Amino acid sequence: MTEPTSPSDAAGPDPSDTVRPIAGAGLPITDRVGLRQRVDKSLAWFLADRRAWMAQVDSALAPVADAIEAFVLRGGKRLRPAFGYWGFRGAGGHDSDQVVTALAALELVQASALIHDDLIDRSDTRRGEPAVHRRFAGRHRAHGWSGDADGFGDSAAVLLGDLCLVWSDELLHAGGLDPAALSRARPVFDEMRTEVTIGQYLDVLTQATGDTSVERAGKVARLKSAKYTVERPLLLGAALAAAPAEVGAAYSSYGLPLGEAFQLRDDMLGVFGDPAQTGKPAGDDLREGKRTFLVAAAFETADEAGRGDLRRLLGSRDLDAVGIAHLREIIVASGAADRTEQRIDALLTSALSAIESAPIDPEARGALIDLAHAATTRTD
Repeated sequence: MTEPTSPSDAAGPDPSDTVRPIAGAGLPITDRVGLRQRVDKSLAWFLADRRAWMAQVDSALAPVADAIEAFVLRGGKRLRPAFGYWGFRGAGGHDSDQVVTALAALELVQASALIHDDLIDRSDTRRGEPAVHRRFAGRHRAHGWSGDADGFGDSAAVLLGDLCLVWSDELLHAGGLDPAALSRARPVFDEMRTEVTIGQYLDVLTQATGDTSVERAGKVARLKSAKYTVERPLLLGAALAAAPAEVGAAYSSYGLPLGEAFQLRDDMLGVFGDPAQTGKPAGDDLREGKRTFLVAAAFETADEAGRGDLRRLLGSRDLDAVGIAHLREIIVASGAADRTEQRIDALLTSALSAIESAPIDPEARGALIDLAHAATTRTD
């Protein structure tokens, strides 16, 4: 790869000369200090560079660039770069566009995970649009190509997800950070990507074996989503800022419970969420047979008839609206929904207690408190 000109280089002055104060306390947390817009700018710059490179290789790669740009740039809460950024600031790091660009690489890890997750779960949509494997299957059909359209779409999704993971590494290195900072960040970034991958495998294994234990559901949630959503981005920011060990320990004490609470909220939305806000069909997690904490808790406390219906209907691809409504009723009647909400509250309380006593910058502490509430009260 030819090293592209970074967005800060293209803008003219060195971004380290234009350090921004903490501002915009009334804005949504990911919009403060213009963070969301700056992350989007870094992603757009990088993907435009990759599009230009692929155009030189073969014009047939244009749909690949289109699909990844659409997936990465349209939608997404940018929570992971926000946790990374405020983790960096909390550890004494000074705002720069180089740091924001490096942290934007987290969004490409997220894109890779979601593209693969949608394929594994056979999901039709993501953020209200066709999932990547469906998009490319549709392209195959529209052009009347030979072979199996769905197989082509599946293959494309595997490769595009892999490409996003490769590009996450490239973007981490492309923003202009000094080698020492990158050397500190690499072990955190690498371990995070490994955790996501093995967590995804354990999720697949859990569905195959029918394991309904709360313990297994918790481990899958922590590895597949919780750690890379909160703890690892925080530790990545801390590493970039050369934070002392006590800051990293405080971030883990905050990030681990908060990441789990984030995933539990995701589980609730996967069953009870409004499709207009989640961008996925109602009850999709039930149709996919997800063995989440919510479902595991229902198996523990539902009556015998309820457990039988859970086993019979959970994971049925032709589960209709009536079946989804029935499973929701079982989950609510078992007390699992209330138990999950109580667990979210307890985890949030633990996270807030940890960050309130952490030895970090007070303005960053306020931002991380706000992020904790945003991550656990979201509706999409």
